[in-house]
Amino acid sequence: MSLLTLLPFIVLIGAMFLMTRSAKKKQQQAVDMRNQMQPGSGVRTIGGMYATVKEVSEDTVLLDAGPGVELLFAKNAIGAVLTDEEYNRIVHGVEHDLKSDVVPDDASSLTETDDSSDAAAASDDTPVDLGKKDAADEPADADTAGEAKADAQSKKSEGDSEAK
Repeated sequence: MSLLTLLPFIVLIGAMFLMTRSAKKKQQQAVDMRNQMQPGSGVRTIGGMYATVKEVSEDTVLLDAGPGVELLFAKNAIGAVLTDEEYNRIVHGVEHDLKSDVVPDDASSLTETDDSSDAAAASDDTPVDLGKKDAADEPADADTAGEAKADAQSKKSEGDSEAK
């Protein structure tokens, strides 16, 4: 037999080896995750139920699903061990405060004093128009710009009613 006739079989055997290897890795990761469970950690079962671990034994887990509700599950029925933050967000509806995680756009806002930061905040409120316009086309102040937008919207709504 030549090497060319054996090549498809070799490729097929190699692909099967790689698939079983990745499946074994995933199984091992799941076993490690289940072994890391401790009383007090939040979990999600493979059925989609969220609960808190009360006791962990060799093959079973006692879950606290609510006041007075204790359920005994096999360890392999635990789909995921959740972080405290994720568990509280899902079960209790506690959202993480995103305002504390805001990163400034530039480093200059970190070194400015309060007076200059107020001026910077005020300048951020005004929209920036990057289009080319003549000085005569621009409205004199923000009030006239707001009126122009309102007129444009009313014209659009009038056009819509005529089309119907």
